[in-house]
Order: sequence, then C-alpha cells, then structure tokens
Amino acid sequence: MSLWFTHPLFLPSVIIGLTIVLWATSLLPEFITALLFLAAAMVAKIAPPDVIFGGFASSAFWLVFSGFVLGVAIRKTGLADRAARALSARLTDSWLQMVASVVLLSYALAFVMPSNMGRIALLMPIVAAMAARAGINEGTRSWYGLALAVGFGTFQLSATILPANVPNLVMSGAAEGSYGIHLNYLPYLLLHTPVLGILKGLILIGLICWLFPGQPHAPKDLTPPEPMSREEKRLAWLLAVVLTMWVTESWHGIGPAWTGLAAACITLLPRVGFINGDEFSTGVNIRTCIYVAGILGLAITVTQTGIGAAVGNALLHIMPLDPAQPFTSFLALTGTTTALNFIMTANGVPALFTTLAQSFSDATGFPLLSVIMIQVLGYSTPLLPYQASPIVVAMALGKVPARAGMLLCIALAVATYLVLLPLDYAWFSVLGKL
Repeated sequence: MSLWFTHPLFLPSVIIGLTIVLWATSLLPEFITALLFLAAAMVAKIAPPDVIFGGFASSAFWLVFSGFVLGVAIRKTGLADRAARALSARLTDSWLQMVASVVLLSYALAFVMPSNMGRIALLMPIVAAMAARAGINEGTRSWYGLALAVGFGTFQLSATILPANVPNLVMSGAAEGSYGIHLNYLPYLLLHTPVLGILKGLILIGLICWLFPGQPHAPKDLTPPEPMSREEKRLAWLLAVVLTMWVTESWHGIGPAWTGLAAACITLLPRVGFINGDEFSTGVNIRTCIYVAGILGLAITVTQTGIGAAVGNALLHIMPLDPAQPFTSFLALTGTTTALNFIMTANGVPALFTTLAQSFSDATGFPLLSVIMIQVLGYSTPLLPYQASPIVVAMALGKVPARAGMLLCIALAVATYLVLLPLDYAWFSVLGKL
C-alpha cells in the first residue's frame, strides 16, 4: 500500500481525477473547478508552472477571448441583427428547418474558416438575433437547442475537415512527426464526411428537434432594413479582413488566434474601436476563459506527467485487439479513444493515441494510417461537454445549463456508437482501409 501511495503518478492522478469528477458532475461552477485545479497542481508541484498554466499560452484560449470581444462588437453595432434579419426571412418557417439551417451553416463555415472558436464567436450572436426575431427567447429549451446546434455542429462535424479542427491538426502533426505520414485533404474528407459529417449531422438535427422542441414564428417586422451605419461598415470591413486572414493562414503563417487577438485590440481602442471598458467587463465572459484555460492546462499536464502514456499502455494490454476479429478491434480502438477523452480531452487525445498507433497496428493487423484515422470517431464524439472546449464555449455564450449539454452529448454519443460506428467500419472496409 505504501508503494502505491509513493508512486510519482499517484498525487497527479488524484488531482486530475477529482477535477474531472467535478467537471463531469457540475458540483461546482466550472471556472471554480478550473481554479482549484490550478491551485492544487501548483501547491502539490505535480508539474512546472509553464505546463500547469499552459492553457493561458494556448492559441485556443486567445481565440476564446477574442471571440467574446468581437461578439460584443457584432451585437452592439447591429451587425448581428442585420445578418439575422437576412437569415430569419428564409430559415424560420419551421423548427426543423431552423435547426437544420444552423447546423448546416456551422458545418459549411468550417470549410472556409479554420478556427472552431472563431466560427462560434461569429455565429452565436447572429443565431441569437435570428432566434429573437423568430420569437425564441434566451433561457428557453428551444434556445438551448439552437445554441447547442452551433457548438455541436461546429466541433463534431468539423472533425471531417482536416484543417478545421484543433484535434485534427494535432493528429496530423503527430502522424508526420512520429511516422513521416502526411495526411491529405481530399482523401481525409472522403474517408470521414459520409458517416461522421452527413449522417451524423442528420442525427444531430433529429436529436435537437426531439430533445429541445421549439415553435418559431415568422418575424413581424417586415420593413426593409435601414442602410448600414458607419460603425457597421467599419466592423464589417474588419471582420472581412479577419476572415481573409483566417482562410489564408497557410500563406502568411499567422495563426487564427493572433489575428483574432489583433482584431480584438482594435475593437477595444478608444475612439477607434467599438466597445468601451464597461461593455468589455459585462460582455466578455472571463469565467469561461478561465474554464477553457483550465481544461487545456489539464490536458497538457496529463501528457507531461506521463499519466496519459501510462493509461494508454494499460489500455493496450486490456483491449481485445485481434487480427482475426477486425470489427472487435475497430470497436476496441474507438473505445480506447473514448476512454482517453475523459482524462486528456479532445485536443490532447490525438497526441497520445497517434504515438501508440504502431503498437495498435501490430496488434490488430490494420494498416498504420487506418489506425490513426479510426481515432477521429472517438475524439469527435465527447460523452461530456468538458471534453470539447468549443462546445463549452458555445454553451457559455448561449448560457446553456450543464444538464442540457450533457443530455445532448450522451444522446448523440449513444446514437453514434450504436448506428454510426458500424457504418464507419463498413465505409472503411469499402474503401479498402482495413
């Protein structure tokens, strides 16, 4: 017993385990749990400060922050309402059409905008204004459905587009660094889009309509909109520049987070920007920023302390991996990704799973590239919201209670594993990947 307590991974495992339990059960507000993790990790010295607070240095953290700032400006200037007016005139005839339109818009935007957080920051104020025009008020179940449509459509469906999702980029980098494998855009799209993009999108739409029913009303205000104000035009030009920089990141090399942060700084400048200090303090949700930093810091700590590798190696020995039973092996590899998602969250899973892929390939007889690709279904299907920071951000922006997010997470995960996993296995087989 004493040896167990003195193991170097014991204390980090206890702190990380308690943090995950608190996030999963929502016994405390999420940002308080994040602060408790940071404090406990530092007091116990389970990792260096630059690891524990690594979330604050992450590009995802600054995308969240800049997204909040830009969202406040979009709402204040009236640009959100103008965009919502254009959309609500065509997309609010029925609840099914409204939900489907939001999910489709979230997915389609992933083809041109590489940042999950950026897309959520851009879409949420527009969808909120569209909902208000259709008679759907914040705090209602139908509003929760629309907010979750943005979060789930943005994160889960974008996993089928290689550069549109942080876990995808982590996986791509790990595959290239560990094995010299370079993932290509179109083969990746073909492998994942039919099942994890199209079919999963249809299931997501159906679940939202069922779990969060709504009854939109046709907008009463049918008068033509007034001409754009000077402030709207200036902000529209700024957003156009930001979007162009995001789309052309591969050319200039400036990450979406730093483009967004620069735009946020311009938005806050006196006389030049769009929002003042009071609007910043009330509109920017620092609680969510701390929560996201805590999630990212936990994922980095799990990797750096060796907990992730220890769990991964343990799973390698207990999972039923057998070349004679390919479907069972496919199921086990997906289950491994799902288990890792609990301790590393979606951004951290590919870094570990990909480094173990050669061992998994040897144990299953699957090609190495196929093993690397199988993990996409697992990390793109969180069982709890905290496992995917974009979903957390969407819930915070929409003020969606944890229970509603957990309900949709679990329902979509069950549908994915019961219906989509066998179809994904069949699609891999048809393409000769297994």
